[in-house]
Amino acid sequence: MKNNSSSNEQRMAVQVELREKTPLEKSNSSAKQRRAVKAVKEFGEQKLFAMAAVGKGGSGRLTIGLDLGDRSSCWCALGADGEVMARGEVMNEPQSLELFFGRIPMSLVALEVGSHSPWISRLLEKQGHEVVVANARRVKLISESSRKNDDVDAELLARLARADRRLLSPVKHRGAEAQADLMAVRVRAQLVELRTQTVNAVRGLVKPFGQRLPSCDADSLKRTCAWDLDVAIRGHAERLLGVVEELTKQIDACDRELERIAKDRYEKETAQLRQVPGVGPITALTFVLTLDDPARFAKSRDVGAFLGLRPKSRQSGASEPEMRISKEGDGYLRTLLVQCAQYILSRRGPDTDLKRWGLAIAAKGKKKAKKRAVVAVARKLAVLLHRLWVSGEIYERRRSSERKAAA
Repeated sequence: MKNNSSSNEQRMAVQVELREKTPLEKSNSSAKQRRAVKAVKEFGEQKLFAMAAVGKGGSGRLTIGLDLGDRSSCWCALGADGEVMARGEVMNEPQSLELFFGRIPMSLVALEVGSHSPWISRLLEKQGHEVVVANARRVKLISESSRKNDDVDAELLARLARADRRLLSPVKHRGAEAQADLMAVRVRAQLVELRTQTVNAVRGLVKPFGQRLPSCDADSLKRTCAWDLDVAIRGHAERLLGVVEELTKQIDACDRELERIAKDRYEKETAQLRQVPGVGPITALTFVLTLDDPARFAKSRDVGAFLGLRPKSRQSGASEPEMRISKEGDGYLRTLLVQCAQYILSRRGPDTDLKRWGLAIAAKGKKKAKKRAVVAVARKLAVLLHRLWVSGEIYERRRSSERKAAA
């Protein structure tokens, strides 16, 4: 009997342990965990401030890794000897960051590129800190780590910056004014994409009924284009065409705004780039705003690689396979340059050295060679635009051809 009673008690104890917690118990336990985590983070801040105040970080400055999140960021501070001094968390708010980093002596701060990195890097630089913004795409040690969490990432950032900041493939953010102007370009691009999706949707929806909308450009589609459709589907098509019409108005407003921005703040730069046939105001302004500072490139040829227009390389011994372009950098500017290259190589494009060079590449093969020619012309166009921007020279369309003819 005693054995039976003891076994029953054990089973009841196991059942109590295995039973699901009530919502109240869950909330209490999660609240305790949050308080515990908050206490640890606050202790890390206090420890860092205390050690920085008495100079226990060593003779050198601190190296801080900052792993950016959406609401808050984890940080890890290394002393001059490379030992972890403290860890913690700070809210991604201007006041919190100013208060936190304002109490720390001038340090080297490493953070990953992201949506918050532009304004946070500018804020930290104003506080007197040296900031290194890491290119997460090239730091595989962090992005492809099998043990990935915020604390580990923050420490890795700090250690890589302390060893050699070139390991982070640093990214240079543009200024606040240029960032705001570039946002206007991005808004226009988004509106154009939405219009394209809407036009494709309405064209596809009427086809199952044996109906077609008139063949025309997207900016020419109006509500009236649905009047020839059957009555059963006419109203539905008109709703989408009304959206297309409104998007076209917004795109036209964006074009006027971008022309004003280019004229007021970037007139000299954009005028220099628009000498090249096929380069319009949107491409010229986007090029200037994306590169921001032409002096950041030692050679004009580096611009092609910066915009992802160079082929990837995977050479090993005697093996060197032919690969696609890297597609790194700004995708929208790369798309604009490819569109300019297509115009340059088309029949509408005027006769230039760049066009002749591209047509010579296209003549070496069939369809694949034509695609290679477009990418090659886009890459050379990027190099040419940077050179014109830096030198301020007048663009001569047939400079090489005329020299050869004269020789």
